[in-house]
Amino acid sequence: MRSAICERFGVEFPLFAFSHCRDVVAAVTNAGGFGVLGAVAYTPEQLDTELTWIDEQVNGRPYGVDVLVPGKIEAAAVAKDAHISDFIPERHRDFVAHLFTKYQVRGDSGGLSGSADEFGRRVTAAGATGLIDAALKHPIGLIASALGPPPPEMVSLARDRGVPVAALVGTVEHARRQVAAGADLIVAQGTEAGGHTGEISTMVLVPQVVDAVAPVPVLAAGGIASGRQMAAAMALGAEGVWCGSVWLTTEEAETAPAVKRKMLAASSLDTTRSRSRTGKPARQLKSAWTAEWDEGGESPGPLGMPLQMLVAEGAMARINAAAERGVPGAVELANYFVGQVVGQLNQVRPAREVVYDMISEFSEALDRLSRITG
Repeated sequence: MRSAICERFGVEFPLFAFSHCRDVVAAVTNAGGFGVLGAVAYTPEQLDTELTWIDEQVNGRPYGVDVLVPGKIEAAAVAKDAHISDFIPERHRDFVAHLFTKYQVRGDSGGLSGSADEFGRRVTAAGATGLIDAALKHPIGLIASALGPPPPEMVSLARDRGVPVAALVGTVEHARRQVAAGADLIVAQGTEAGGHTGEISTMVLVPQVVDAVAPVPVLAAGGIASGRQMAAAMALGAEGVWCGSVWLTTEEAETAPAVKRKMLAASSLDTTRSRSRTGKPARQLKSAWTAEWDEGGESPGPLGMPLQMLVAEGAMARINAAAERGVPGAVELANYFVGQVVGQLNQVRPAREVVYDMISEFSEALDRLSRITG
């Protein structure tokens, strides 16, 4: 495709694929797109191992890394000598224990793993710096900052190595702030998207951001899982698209099997923006977990980030394991981040096939429009 973004990043298609799964990242990159690995699940050492594997698979083709750098976090998370898990109130631990009992999931009262403190520190500025350092030891073609503006250290280190910096935004104001902080590429993410989102739809957000930050290039995200949606995004002024949910039901995806089955059966009405997984509003599958935290009369209310992440991720590890054993209550609780396009995800396919089908449908959409205007 003849596109400025393709030339800049050395890809065949202006299709950026966010995934926590290295297999998805490599598959999309090898198919002509640009895979982006979400780094929050890894320690710096683990990230180095994952990126080494990707390097070996993609043979010099470009890919990127995404780090989670929230603008606001619980004060406990920045106390160097504190054990972050100690700041989780007893009532929240008790509530998880109550859910385990109610839904017949075996586990301890808090649901926390032994590495809870280390996990929590990954979403602080200091923790992100370790991941950034690890990522920049590899021939990555992009580093992205989710949630907050890219820290000066990220921008400086990336610029020294000639690596562009991307930033995700949900409002025009955030987009301007990200550009001022040094972002080279803006991802305008509508509320339809999975994970952390704002409240403005993609159709409304993208053209506003494009106009506000020109000539900085913009990728559209949120509600994009087909070639027709890709064509619509680029008609709004985006130079490419950033997709996440569409990879969650691929053969390569890291999605827990029970959750993948729920996604394949879900409609676009079966998602919700909830603070129950991370402490910040994040779109995910509706489940008993979201209902109990957001609507249940016994809920103590979600904690802030990263404390709620520690509560939720520790509990979900046990919930997913129980769901695979066929425990009905665990299946009710199980969920994951996914956007409203989940209603389009009704079969398991290889990631490469998803890429090719999107590009084929994109071309068909352009042909259809050209016949209208020709």
